[in-house]
Amino acid sequence: MDLLSTRVATPNLELEGNPIAKKLGWKWNIVVSAALCIPFALWPLPAIVIITVSILVAARNFQQAWLMRSMGEEAYRTWHVARIMETRVSLYLFCLLGQTALPAAVGGALIYFSAPPHVPMAIGIGIVAYAAAVAFYTLLSVWRMRNRFS
Repeated sequence: MDLLSTRVATPNLELEGNPIAKKLGWKWNIVVSAALCIPFALWPLPAIVIITVSILVAARNFQQAWLMRSMGEEAYRTWHVARIMETRVSLYLFCLLGQTALPAAVGGALIYFSAPPHVPMAIGIGIVAYAAAVAFYTLLSVWRMRNRFS
């Protein structure tokens, strides 16, 4: 689902937040994803973690995909960068904290209240991993953007 939602949102990968995925391109992203997913499909708990992260990332991508496609990738990037640059960094970081800490709290609760190794724990780990990935790649993007345009 992550690959599909990324394809819908940014067919040229101009808006891809993961620099490794962006560098690999579509062909190698599919190969790497298959190479990782096929073996993990035989190991249920890591598969559930990966599926949880993938579905949450896809949902996040689909949330803005319509806007990215209707504006065009470069126009969307320009508009988005302008909005971020006009916003106080403290407000942006506070909102990012809310966007990542709240799902991470749900994931943490699932982990804490699940006796290992059970499905709810794997889902919790996936939610926490999603929140960490969103925080990491968003901070990386904003850091690079602020260094480039300041």
